[in-house]
Amino acid sequence: MQMQAILVGVWLALAGVFPTLATAQDAPLRATLDTKEPGSMQGMQDWVKAFRARALAKGVTAETFDTEMQGRTYLPEIVVKDRKQDEFTKTIWDYLDKAVSDDRIAAGKAALVEHAALFDQLEARYNVDRAVIAAIWGLESAYGKVRGDIPTLDALTTLAYDARRADFFEGQLVEALLILQSGDITADRMLGSWAGAMGHTQFMPSSYRSLAVDFDGDGKRQIWGDDPTDALASTAAYLAKSNWVKGQPWGVEVTLPQGFDYTLAGPRTQAPLSTWKARGLLPMGGQEWAKSGWASLSLPAGARGPAFLVFDNFAAIETYNVADAYVIAVGHLADRIMGAAPIQANWPRDLRALTLEERIEMQHLLGQNGFDPFGVDGKVGPNTIAAVRKFQASAGVVPDGYASLDLLERLRATPVQAKAAVNSP
Repeated sequence: MQMQAILVGVWLALAGVFPTLATAQDAPLRATLDTKEPGSMQGMQDWVKAFRARALAKGVTAETFDTEMQGRTYLPEIVVKDRKQDEFTKTIWDYLDKAVSDDRIAAGKAALVEHAALFDQLEARYNVDRAVIAAIWGLESAYGKVRGDIPTLDALTTLAYDARRADFFEGQLVEALLILQSGDITADRMLGSWAGAMGHTQFMPSSYRSLAVDFDGDGKRQIWGDDPTDALASTAAYLAKSNWVKGQPWGVEVTLPQGFDYTLAGPRTQAPLSTWKARGLLPMGGQEWAKSGWASLSLPAGARGPAFLVFDNFAAIETYNVADAYVIAVGHLADRIMGAAPIQANWPRDLRALTLEERIEMQHLLGQNGFDPFGVDGKVGPNTIAAVRKFQASAGVVPDGYASLDLLERLRATPVQAKAAVNSP
């Protein structure tokens, strides 16, 4: 299984990183994040003038640029939202409580009934299970009820002007202008979320340009209106392009044998299903195994929480959003819509999420002590998890890779000179 990281879709804006902190003598950690001077309307207008030549060099006509970029509005509130996103600021159990609520499950079941003929067509055309299409629709816009009402050009211009992830959002702004230039939509109707994502399933402009489809044959790829046909078809096409395997689970909750080697967890230790069976893993609650395939073991809350064997379809959902919380939410919501049971194992609800500052401090201390997280950005991805696991093993605790307050306190108490011992043969 190849865990992909194609950074498209609304949440793929999360890919940006902050400057790396190399030493304890560097500037205060918080200063690397968001102490940039607040933007202003005038500052953004000056930025737009400088941006014009770059946009024209990418294929935007002068007429399109001058018409659509005139009078863009700076939206400082979305800069704040950009720094506080649920997948990275909440515990996974708090996130799932909301994402896979009883109301969202019920609405998903109703959506499959209401649009049964469309889902029949989508499954036949794209070979993607209807439940996962519905689950993405449910998470992204509450099945079309909350598609966003922020002018996409204002959102993208604000975020491109804000220096933290300027390159990503500037690219998306160019793509949005090219969409307008094509005539698929007009600027007054191009509305979406604060991050520039649009329509029922929240496509970023680059995703729309490369993957959206005209399923109803009216000559336009219409993802913004009340009719969800093109939006759901575009999501099905997106997942098909991401190698969705129809009929295979995204993941299966499992129990681990006593004495399990937790260093085997994580996306870098993929193995055939037969290997996991031989290691003593069992499906939770009498579930059936997938028929075949390679899988890796995910421990989203560490050794104290549920464990999942995740398959190729996990990676397919991951192309929509790289956050594990989102992927598990989509997969589990799809399962629940189809009548599956809730997650069986208990979450460690006595734990709290680390704050952004604490996650940055943790990465900084890991690097200081010879456990390189390959970047200090406050996001706990595979590299940070691998570094955490190595530190845990060196400290004699269960190497489950979970970034907890206890782990941070252990790092704080670890003398920096331990780095030499860690790196020695």
